[in-house]
Amino acid sequence: AAVILAFAPVFLQQRTWCHAEVLLIGAILAPGRRTVTSILRITGLARERRFVNYHRVLNRAAWSGRAAARVLLGLLLGAFAPRGPVVLGLDDTIERRRGRRIGAKGIYRDPVRSSKGHFVKASGLRWLGLTLLVPIPWAGRVWALPFLTALAPSERYCRERGRRHKRLTDWARQLVLQARRWMPGRPLILVADSGFAALELLAALVRRGVTCVTRLRLDAALYAPAPPRRPGMVGRPRTKGARLPTLAAVLADGETPWRRVTVPGWYGEGDRVVEIHSGTATWRHAGMPVVPIRRVLLRDPSHRFDPQALLCTDAAQDPLQVVRWFVQRWQVEVTFREVRDHLGVETQRQWS
Repeated sequence: AAVILAFAPVFLQQRTWCHAEVLLIGAILAPGRRTVTSILRITGLARERRFVNYHRVLNRAAWSGRAAARVLLGLLLGAFAPRGPVVLGLDDTIERRRGRRIGAKGIYRDPVRSSKGHFVKASGLRWLGLTLLVPIPWAGRVWALPFLTALAPSERYCRERGRRHKRLTDWARQLVLQARRWMPGRPLILVADSGFAALELLAALVRRGVTCVTRLRLDAALYAPAPPRRPGMVGRPRTKGARLPTLAAVLADGETPWRRVTVPGWYGEGDRVVEIHSGTATWRHAGMPVVPIRRVLLRDPSHRFDPQALLCTDAAQDPLQVVRWFVQRWQVEVTFREVRDHLGVETQRQWS
């Protein structure tokens, strides 16, 4: 009861909160699809004459979803991560929707059904979710607990309404900086996939004290740090040093030293022995900000997965810790699947 009552200040009207409280409790108790009808049935309100008031909580009533996200984050931190660094997972997912009145939908690449050689398109809504990655003691593994989501409308939707289209990295910056304002005194680590390995996004988050861990392309342009400026030199200071070999060349070099480590919780398979090679570099592209990084190369001694590269915007971070943070990102995909299987996402009937 105390957890549920913590959300009462989010709703401006007492009557709206009374209806929302029934929806929240019913969503916990209802088996199968979490529709308003099944919620009313499980809470003993199947013969409620004014059932439309419960639908209006979701489509007409005035309340702040962002304020509810802040309350939810505070409850999650107090229960599972009261101290220490906070690890956040960021990823997007497609809610498959069709219909003329679902205006924000677009045509996107389906990441679940597509592969390197096979491209599958999907029509639906693109959602960006920010999750809290924490170990759950009684579950025995890390869970990705979503607390803040944002709808990223398609480019056609914005163009038809005369709005400026925001890229996925723009939405990501807004979500993470919102979480940064909610947790001003906590170390923050963001784990994301290669789609968010953008210099503008990384530089904006580093300025706010957020450590980012993402994938890195094997052909990325990496440079040595800029040499120190000599006395008497004129002109703009240098932002980079000599060009470093690409990670693909480092991977193919037979003299590259490798370190064998054990990574716990490797994509839900338990401990996995991998080989890593790490170093520091400066990632730079013409016209883009300069970001110092620690790059980590991974390869499997048994050749069960292709070599890959990671980056961390904290150049002083331990390479093994970087790998441990990144493998937790897989729990975000698990959460997306469980949301579809158990919470009824993509099965609810809606007009817009």
